[in-house]
Amino acid sequence: MPRILVAQCIQEVSTFNPVGSVYDDFVVHHGDTLISAYRGVESEVDGALGVFGERSDVQVIPAYSARASTSGGVLGRESFVRLCEEFLSAVQSRADGVDGVFFALHGAMSASGELDPEGYLLEESRRILGNGVPIVVSLDLHGILTARMLAHCDAVTLLRTYPHVDFVDNGQRAARLLLKILDDEARPVMVTVPIPALVRGNELITETGVYGQFVRDAAQLEAEGTALAAGFMIGNPFTDVPELSSQPVVITNNDPERAEREALRLAEAFWARRERMQPDLIELDQAIAAAKGVEGPVIFTDAADAPSSGATGDSNAILVALLNDGYEKTVLLPLVDPPAVRRAFDAGVGRVIKTPLGGALDPARFPPVDLEVTVDLLSRGQVYFESWGSWLDAGDTAVLKTPTMTLVVTSRPVHLFDRSLFLAHGQDPRRFDLIVVKSPHCQPQFFDAWAAKNFNVDAPGSTSANLKTLGHTICRRPMYPLDEDASFVPKARVFGPRG
Repeated sequence: MPRILVAQCIQEVSTFNPVGSVYDDFVVHHGDTLISAYRGVESEVDGALGVFGERSDVQVIPAYSARASTSGGVLGRESFVRLCEEFLSAVQSRADGVDGVFFALHGAMSASGELDPEGYLLEESRRILGNGVPIVVSLDLHGILTARMLAHCDAVTLLRTYPHVDFVDNGQRAARLLLKILDDEARPVMVTVPIPALVRGNELITETGVYGQFVRDAAQLEAEGTALAAGFMIGNPFTDVPELSSQPVVITNNDPERAEREALRLAEAFWARRERMQPDLIELDQAIAAAKGVEGPVIFTDAADAPSSGATGDSNAILVALLNDGYEKTVLLPLVDPPAVRRAFDAGVGRVIKTPLGGALDPARFPPVDLEVTVDLLSRGQVYFESWGSWLDAGDTAVLKTPTMTLVVTSRPVHLFDRSLFLAHGQDPRRFDLIVVKSPHCQPQFFDAWAAKNFNVDAPGSTSANLKTLGHTICRRPMYPLDEDASFVPKARVFGPRG
């Protein structure tokens, strides 16, 4: 009976967020609670458990899970050490007799003193388990796939959709590949080709954009049997680390030549289209002027302050611009501002207060603005997340109103790529003229399906798609578009087969 160890450690980081992450930003589960926590929840773990459960001869050994409640800044050293000690201790205590391992990771962590956290966890896990135990890892397509990660696992699978809707499928594919290795049907060899290009914008939407063509091309290699697994990572341009890049990943059954040939083909085609995969941003004042002439609701996409990408969520840039302009239509806007929430709780529902708003976490970028508001609603910020069927904890939350503006102000950043925060606090986005969405892209039904226009505004923030404004200092250079004259000489990296 194959014994398969299951563990998870997932966080996405923006190096440019000045507020570091800490241990308490993670939801942690030990042992069997891992299964109960993720069974039925949109996740890689649930997908893998479903596949393992189809076989009566497989025994799942749940070890450990640490999943950040949202993305954030670089993980502090003390917190990183604690997470690693817990993760590796759980692996060590359950390693005896283990035949295979499934790890759910992200790929875009970064910690103080360790720029490759996933590589470290894999290296140390390999030290515990030995070379004879296959390790298969599920990863986000926004991950950074390092040489150390590849050297210490047997295979990886990647998400195929953006916006992401295939977490379960990714876990299923990883689990099936692990079982194929355990059944002696596969000896994976992995090939990647790092590309010095960072990409953003609407062409990354896999259903409609050019990036989706590369993802489907890679998936076809798997479907036709050319590859055991294949995908295309585009990295996370906000995680400034040495091996930041875009790269195809092709995994064949002990056929390095074919894997290298297909990976090089994908990489060269991607490089040729890199200019198309850049954002089309509009200046904030131009967006406001244009919005005034639009009949029906408009979306202002503020990707620069997206908590799901690692931003602080406390940007008031759009709020200030609308106030300065004298915009008179109704506005719905989310904001992270713990001091403002405390003032609202102290005052109580129905009271009028004057409070600074914005810049509570990143005042250098977002100087606070004083605003007189009515406290309309107070809550503990428990939000049912419609995207994943789980719960978000926004902390104490206040709905603050002016005659035209409604601000949902939270104590903690949470994912904002659907309507959950708004709906949980009695605010239907469809009833407003202008809705600020702090996420680069959302599933169409949440906003774009009914909005008259979506303006992708060029605002400041630690996750700005205007990548040249961020200040990369660690990633390899030259790098497009940070360096317009960047060149590309394709070079394949080959890993495996093991044993």
